[in-house]
Order: sequence, then structure tokens, then C-alpha cells
Amino acid sequence: MNFQGIFSMSRKDVTTLVIFSIVVLAMPIWLQPFGAAYPDLMQRFAIFGILAIGFNILFGLTGYLSFGHAAFLGVGSYTAVWTFKLFSMNPIPALFFAVILSGLFALVIGYVSLRRSGIYFSILTLAFAQMSYNLAYSVLTPITMGETGLQLEASDPRIIDSMFVGEEAGLPVSNIFGLEMTGIPGFYFCAIFLLIGFFITQRIFASPFGMMLRGIKSNQTRMNYTGFNTRPYTLTAFVISGMYAGLAGGLMAVTDPLAGAERMQWTASGEIVLMTILGGVGTLLGPIIGAWLIKYFENIFSSFNENVLHNLFGFLPDGLEGFVVEITSMFVGEGWHLTLGLVFVLVVTFLPGGMMEGYRRITTLFTGGGGDGDKAKSEDTQTQPAE
Repeated sequence: MNFQGIFSMSRKDVTTLVIFSIVVLAMPIWLQPFGAAYPDLMQRFAIFGILAIGFNILFGLTGYLSFGHAAFLGVGSYTAVWTFKLFSMNPIPALFFAVILSGLFALVIGYVSLRRSGIYFSILTLAFAQMSYNLAYSVLTPITMGETGLQLEASDPRIIDSMFVGEEAGLPVSNIFGLEMTGIPGFYFCAIFLLIGFFITQRIFASPFGMMLRGIKSNQTRMNYTGFNTRPYTLTAFVISGMYAGLAGGLMAVTDPLAGAERMQWTASGEIVLMTILGGVGTLLGPIIGAWLIKYFENIFSSFNENVLHNLFGFLPDGLEGFVVEITSMFVGEGWHLTLGLVFVLVVTFLPGGMMEGYRRITTLFTGGGGDGDKAKSEDTQTQPAE
């Protein structure tokens, strides 16, 4: 195998990787002014960033829209928690098994679903996700613990830990050689996997395999007519994407050792799609930016209540203040998804290529660029379903 070819990168890719690494590792600093520099939220930024770039390998490169990736997220979480319960609280084995089992599950679902394309493929993945959710919620309760979720217990065997580590008071916490995966250490643990996942995605985008996937998205029918078998490529992309989702699910269990069926609901799959479209389908950074924006909006707008709104609009006359608070309260708190929906409608209407298209428009405006080349790049980010 030509390892030099695998790791050789263009200057632009190296620059992108270095800048992205600095941005991720410096999150505790530059997120302070935005009120988002606390570990739990930064962990979610890293985890959902992994989930989004993995989904983008399938959706962004092949055009196959899956509504079932939450199933792989759930499988990764359940696998990681069972690894904690049976073997060790070390997160490395848990993540290894989470990725492998999610990949095998994706192989089975992908093998069946990829017999169809377009909307039929999307419906098949949605059906598999809902079946997985119902199995986890009400059928496989001895394994998943149903609606209560799978949790750690003091009586868990933890075979490896029992041989090398003494018993601890209370429930144990996932750790690497004593360093607990909570707080800032937990964030940096997730951030390392985000950077590794981003690097692998960069190599896939720049590889002949990535070019094949783009060809499938452009015109799969023409490739089939020329005698080119596209199925192994789409199935590989599906499995890789599922493994990314399994890794994200495993990291969720590492930072919070709990696995529940709600992670496999179709709404969770829909959120992954929104992240990717909001940031920019088929771009490297777009899905990550989309994931960060949605998680930030969820954190900010869902925390608003009427008391906060009254304090915010207290400068208005009493009658007007009550009216403004009444209207605004529909878009925050439990209704924050309405705000997300409006943002999504605006982005899709005015920036079909997502936030990355907006970035390109701004840079073009200030650099004096433009022309057909920029238009072609913008159009390339718009997902067209594989035929």
C-alpha cells in the first residue's frame, strides 16, 4: 500500500487542517464571549461535528439522502455502554466496538437499502431506523432496558477493571489511566476524534474513491451504462458514514454513560440532515458549522423563558412588553425548533448551498472574483439525488 500517497496533502488541505485544528482546540477560549465555553456544550460540538461530516460522506458525495443514521448513533451508544458494563471503563475499547458494530449494522441496512435510489432509498432507511427504535424501545428490553435506558450499575462485572483496578465507591466514570472523561478532558478527548475524522474525510474527498462517489452523484445511470458497477462504492460510503455515526454514539456514552432509544428516533436523523444542509452539502467544513450552529441555537434559545423575556424587553411600555413577550415566547424555550425552522427556510431559500455558499459570496464580493467558476462551485454544493 502506498502510504506516501495516502498522507500526501496539498498546501491548501494542510492549511485547512491546521486552521481547523487550532479553532477546535482553542474552543474554551474563543467561545467565552458567546457564553458557550462550558464542557458539556463543547463536547456536543465535537460529537455532532463527527456525526455531520460522516453523514456528508454519503449525502454530500453520492447524493443518497438517508433518514436512518440515528440508528447507527444508537447502536454505537448501546455498544459502548455494554462494553463499560462488561469489560472496562476505558473508553478506547468501547469506541472500537461501537465503530465495528455500527459498521456491520450499516453494512446490513445498506446492502438492502441501496437496491433502490432516490426517495425510495430514503424511505427504506427511515423504515429501518423506526424499526430499530421500536426494537430498542419495546422488544429488545433485556438488552436496551426499554424506555428507562441502559445505565451503569455498581453490580456490573467489568471483568478487566476488576482484575487491575480496585472497587470504587459509587458508579465509576469512564477514564484513561485515571484521567476521567468529564469536563475539559472529556472535550479534548472528543476533539481529538473530531480532528482525526476530519483528516480522514479530507483524504476521502481528495482520493480517487471520492471522485468515484462524485461521479455517482453527478450521473449514476450513465456510469452504469458504461459497465461501471457503482454499488460497491455506494455501499462502502454508506458503511463509512455509519461508522462515523457509531463513533459519535460511542462518544456520547463516554461523556455520559447512558444509552436510550430516543437517540434512534427519526427526528434525530432529521436533525443530522438539517445540520448538513444548513452548513453546506458536499463541503468539508459546512456540515460541522451547521452542527455547531444548531447545537448553539438549541442551547441559547431553549433556555429562554418568560422571565428572561420580560427582563429583556423591560424597557418597553407595559402593554407592548406583554405583547412582544407573548409573540417571542413561541420561538424560544420549548418552541425553539420554530426558530430553527425559520432559519432553515431562509437559508434554503437564499443560500441553497448553505452557510459555505454565503461565505463564498462574501469573499467573492471583497476579492472581486466571480464569474462562471464561482457559479459552478456554488451549484456543485447543491445535492442532486442519485438516479
